[in-house]
Amino acid sequence: MTTTRKLLPLIQSGPHGSRSWATCYYRCGNACDHPEPNTSDNTHVSTLIEGALARRALLRGAAVGAGALVVGHAAVGSAAAAPGPDVATRGGDHDDYDGGDNPATGRWTPVAPNVRDELSVPHGYATTVVASWGDPVVAGAPAFDALKQTPESAALQFGYNCDYVGILPLDRKHSLLVCNHEYTNEELMFPGDGSYDADTIRKIAIQSHGMSVLKIKRRRNGSFEAVHPRESAYNRRITGTTKFKVDGPAAGDARLKTTADPTGSEVLGTFNNCAGGLTPWGTVLSGEENFNQYFESSTGTTDPRYAASYKRYGIAATAGRGWAKVDPRFDLGKEPHEPFRFGWIVEIDPYDRRSTPRKHTMLGRFKHEGANVAVADDGHAVAYMGDDERGDYLYKFVSKNKVRRGDSSSAKRHNMTLLTEGTLYVAKLTGDGSADGEYDGTGEWIKLTTDKQSFVDGMSVADVLIDTRLAADKVAPTKMDRPEDVDVNPANGKIYAALTNNSNRGTTHPVDEANPLAESHTRDHLDGPLVKKSGNRNGYVLELTEDGGDHSGTAFRWTLLLVCGDPEAPETYFAGFPKDKVSPISCPDNVAFDSRGNLWISTDGNVLGSNDGIFRVPLKGSRRGQVQQFLSTPVAAEACGPFVSHRDEAVWVAVQHPGEATGSTFDQPVSTWPHTHDFPRPSVAVAYRR
Repeated sequence: MTTTRKLLPLIQSGPHGSRSWATCYYRCGNACDHPEPNTSDNTHVSTLIEGALARRALLRGAAVGAGALVVGHAAVGSAAAAPGPDVATRGGDHDDYDGGDNPATGRWTPVAPNVRDELSVPHGYATTVVASWGDPVVAGAPAFDALKQTPESAALQFGYNCDYVGILPLDRKHSLLVCNHEYTNEELMFPGDGSYDADTIRKIAIQSHGMSVLKIKRRRNGSFEAVHPRESAYNRRITGTTKFKVDGPAAGDARLKTTADPTGSEVLGTFNNCAGGLTPWGTVLSGEENFNQYFESSTGTTDPRYAASYKRYGIAATAGRGWAKVDPRFDLGKEPHEPFRFGWIVEIDPYDRRSTPRKHTMLGRFKHEGANVAVADDGHAVAYMGDDERGDYLYKFVSKNKVRRGDSSSAKRHNMTLLTEGTLYVAKLTGDGSADGEYDGTGEWIKLTTDKQSFVDGMSVADVLIDTRLAADKVAPTKMDRPEDVDVNPANGKIYAALTNNSNRGTTHPVDEANPLAESHTRDHLDGPLVKKSGNRNGYVLELTEDGGDHSGTAFRWTLLLVCGDPEAPETYFAGFPKDKVSPISCPDNVAFDSRGNLWISTDGNVLGSNDGIFRVPLKGSRRGQVQQFLSTPVAAEACGPFVSHRDEAVWVAVQHPGEATGSTFDQPVSTWPHTHDFPRPSVAVAYRR
């Protein structure tokens, strides 16, 4: 006898920008509907930007070139000149590009904003889907059949909602593809005919999270395909039940001990893995982000000892996913310590499928978007990280020991210990107070703790690492607008951070020089008018320069490279580049770099009426700030990644949650991309020159 499946209540519209109810529910547990976890009185970055905007208004008067900006609730200057009628022609000529057959230097025409249910790329380029939800990853995996899913098959197949993409070399023809699987959309994964009972759905969802490692090969025509699992010694699925080793100073702390793990050193699974990064020693880092939404309490109450910690991380007695019904470790009434075992940066070795993945407590616990590592001039490994929540912070870690060069096994073993000892910092930004017409200033990295000594009053080393948000609140860093991906450009050594958006900026979040917008413009649909709304709806891209180029130092300068949005909107800014020659861009999420040092940005939650996409932005010369759209996603999908392969300049994208729109279901989806079935399948695709 089958049990009728209770469908999720997909009857509400998305309350935040273009995001659907489903996106808000699954991605972050409707975080924007709850009070901001950071209740400290630390300075908001928008306060810093407010000063810069006022100085810009005095310096430039009416809007010229870069346009005017909104300070508080008053517009400064007038609107910029209207761009040309065809967005696809924006980008002007290409004097600074030397051509060639790759996205980094090619003189391609930008993709026009659109709402097509396909991947769109410039003329002369093609796309290939390399891996989709349900594809076999591990030898013995069954062929995908949406009507015959089981937890066992899900543990062997490509997981759901691919996010971070990393490509690691093997030989001239083959590479390894590493991908995160952030979360699941049950209403898009299962038919509503009652063929799956609720507990089976939950068990399949647990196994559909995690990560995948696949061996891939390049075809003669420039496209790629996955190698059959039987022909790969590398393929691997990491799921919600894979064993992880916990290392660093907080390992073994009482708060990490559970009934199943009295040592506090071994955790099952990784969840809500968002962005990530490749290390110089050939491993992959992945960030556990909105882990809070997987926990609930059967008693309706939570342990009062952890009330402040739970509140700061958004952990509550009710969650909505119901995983505690099939696994007691998600029941706060039975295992109050289990949430402390998530929210970490994890590291896997994709070249050794027998290796045990690690959770690094030394990098702090918060809603990690990801982590990216640079090697400082003195040889120390430096990891940059963002905490993806309204009003949270940017972080940096500097290793105690130095990176060993070379590819020997001993060097790799040593380097894989670098993230277990060192110093954890949080960022404070200060406006420069000068009338230079820039959104810029100085900053400092405030020391939180080393592996031996805490610098936060009243908190031990383990306290700082387990409750990093509470520790950071005490040292007065700068509140940011959802700091997501943070990465170092190998070409210029500068750090770039995607600050996705903050609809509360200018109301409960005051503006400052680094977070300047109290108002911004959106569109209800592609051909609709620009509508002014409160808050920072389109996001920023922040550029940091460490003093002297020293990644292990504690001082930096900052500037807002981009104030995102439609170039017709007065508040937008593109590093001073003419606004009539750029593509509209909204809600930057992830960043990457090509071999020429160009910045590549993927977006999530575009509020300009069109699909999300991937954009190229030169960072030097006369083209600095020229945003050009290279790719757009299918309907209701997010563009994740991106990854630009330096070997072949192919652009990789994880197409996450196609069809994730209010009311969209497995049986009646708004998208069927990649059009292999009558329902959507999140997939990793690659764009390449024909």
